[in-house]
Amino acid sequence: MKHHCSNFTVHNTDLVSYHWEAQNPKAVIIIVHGVGEHALRYQNFVIPHLLSAGFSVFAYDNFGHGKTKGKRGHCPSYDALMASVEQAIIKADSLFPNLPKYLYGHSMGGNLVLNYSIGHYPKLRGVIATSPLLELAFQPPKWKLTLGKAMLKIWPSITLPSELEVDAISRDVDEVKRYEEDAMVHDKVSPMFLFPVIEAGKFLVTWAKWIQIPTLVLHGSSDRITSHKASEVFSSRSSNITFKSFEDAYHELHHDLCKEEFIQTILDWLNGQSNKA
Repeated sequence: MKHHCSNFTVHNTDLVSYHWEAQNPKAVIIIVHGVGEHALRYQNFVIPHLLSAGFSVFAYDNFGHGKTKGKRGHCPSYDALMASVEQAIIKADSLFPNLPKYLYGHSMGGNLVLNYSIGHYPKLRGVIATSPLLELAFQPPKWKLTLGKAMLKIWPSITLPSELEVDAISRDVDEVKRYEEDAMVHDKVSPMFLFPVIEAGKFLVTWAKWIQIPTLVLHGSSDRITSHKASEVFSSRSSNITFKSFEDAYHELHHDLCKEEFIQTILDWLNGQSNKA
C-alpha cells in the first residue's frame, strides 16, 4: 500500500506526515496517534479499510515520535499539540481540497482531537476518538505524581519511562509482540507531554456539553491504560456523541480481537455522516 511523505512545521519543528489517496474519495480522515507510537502503525489495518471504503487518509508523527526529529516523548507545550492538529488539517486540506474532514485520534490522540473540536467545529465534519485519554485507568503512586508535577515546573523536558503495561494494549499476543519489536515505538514521556494532557482530559469530561459536531467514542471495557468509565461519562453529557463499548476489549481496539467489529462500527458511522450531508 503506497503512501506519500511530506512534512509541516509547528513550533520550529518539522512534523513528518503521510497521506494515502482513495479512489473517488468522499472525505479525508486525519489520524492522530497515541503516546509512544507513530502514524505508520495504522497502515496495516485501519488505513486499508478506510481507503477501501472511499476515505483518503492523512496522518503525522507528533513531537518526539516516529520519524519526526526531536527528543523522544517530549513536546513544547499542549498549545503546540493543538497547533499540530490545526496545521495537520490545513496540510490535509491542501492535499485533498474541498473534501469533508474528520479527525480520528487514539488514546492521547483522542484527547487532542476532542479538545480541538471544541471551538473549531466549523472546519470539521466529525470526530472519532478511540480509547481517549480522558483519565488514566489506574492510579499512579502519589510520590510519582508529586515528583512529576515538580519536574513540570523546574525541568519540563526531562523524559522518564512511561512504564506502559505492554500486555494491556491487546488481547492478541501477536500484536503485543509486534508492538514490542517496533523500532519506532518508545516508552519515554516528559512532564510537559503528560500532565497537560491529563489536565485537558479532566476539562473534557467536565465540559463535554460543548461538543457541537457528530462525535464517535469507542472504548474497550477492559482497558487498563485509559479509563473506559471516563469515556462513558463524557459521552453521556452531549447528544452529539455516540458511544460504543467493546466488551472485554483492551486499549488498542484496532489491534484487538474485536478489530473487525471495531472498524465496521467506524465505517458505518462515517457512511452515516456522509449520507446526512
